[in-house]
Amino acid sequence: MKIGIIKEGKTPPDKRVGLTPEHCAQLKRAYPNLEIKVQRSPIRCFADEEYAAAGIELTDSVSDCYVIFGVKEVKFEMLAEGKTMLFFSHTIKKQPYNRELLREVLKKKVRLIDYETLTYSNGARVLGFGRYAGIVGAYNALIAYGKRYKSFELKPAYLSADMKEMGNELRKIHLPNIKIIVSGGGKVANGVKETMETAGIRQVSIPDFLNGTFDKPVYCNADILDYHEKDGKPPKDFAEFVKDSTVWENTFSKFTKVADIYISAHFWDNKSAHFFTEEDVKKDDFKVKVIADITCDIKGSVPTTLRSSTIAEPIYGYDRTTGQEADPYAENSITIMAVDNLPCEVPKDASEGFGQDLIDKIIPLFLGNDKEKILERATIAQKGELTEYFSYLQDYVDGKA
Repeated sequence: MKIGIIKEGKTPPDKRVGLTPEHCAQLKRAYPNLEIKVQRSPIRCFADEEYAAAGIELTDSVSDCYVIFGVKEVKFEMLAEGKTMLFFSHTIKKQPYNRELLREVLKKKVRLIDYETLTYSNGARVLGFGRYAGIVGAYNALIAYGKRYKSFELKPAYLSADMKEMGNELRKIHLPNIKIIVSGGGKVANGVKETMETAGIRQVSIPDFLNGTFDKPVYCNADILDYHEKDGKPPKDFAEFVKDSTVWENTFSKFTKVADIYISAHFWDNKSAHFFTEEDVKKDDFKVKVIADITCDIKGSVPTTLRSSTIAEPIYGYDRTTGQEADPYAENSITIMAVDNLPCEVPKDASEGFGQDLIDKIIPLFLGNDKEKILERATIAQKGELTEYFSYLQDYVDGKA
């Protein structure tokens, strides 16, 4: 078997990589007959020389490899005909901007496996960068709060050497007795909680958060069952909620009446109710002044997210009266952070965590140990056709959706 690591071609550049030099060396030790080739890249967070020092072959093309690992969408000319390629394709929700990419995948008979579609039989995601999105998103929320109130400065994550340096920055700040609400219960929310704990912010229960007063900053983590009701009762479990998410009323506004910062890290079905409305924001009892929308669905679950922001300029304002973009620090504005590629701010840490998951959970499947048919279920296209699992994308490919 021959594995290839493709260079990233997105603009702005993405410095992450599927397998680090140490991962490649680790694989070579575990599988002596495995060949690994790395396409040269001037922007990757690990230099070509680091791969060479680990004994890995550098090349200008990896199109002769059996399995090719990328991170973000691959440029058309770099799609390797007839080969297996893994990357985040952003096509499974029929994203219009990647329709041509999927058409090109089919034309070149690429076997496309999207990292997002790699799931266990119970539906749980096998891997992803969610933890790092949560860590950085929460860090950026605190940056936004410090800027709004001119109370402290944090070094941006993308200018920090790694998450260790970010942790050192967090330990320098002193927050007043604010309340922070975090929505969600998966890897992203857990990443947020890591940042909260590093900053010394204590977690409290939902009743205490809603009703109590504190002399230090606190945060509360609420998940789907905590802010959905029907006839005054919550879903008995997640399965009942997803069976028909449209019948549940979202009661999240009880948190916006007491929280100073809101960090979104939740799962959201676009058929579900929004977390609050534009009319809610206009009311006097809407207390939140900073929103870090890690989910970043434009005008989606968090309607104050007017657009995604960038790593270099992560913050903009939402005018509570007009609903338009405004000065992020004005009295009548909510300070918004809506970066949609947060893990890119910590490319080394994110690559190290993601690559280890690839080694532990995915690469062995290619070597003949895929009893759960994880790869089969995750394959979007093969031999020029959509697989049965993704046949719903045919109208998207045909331009009818």
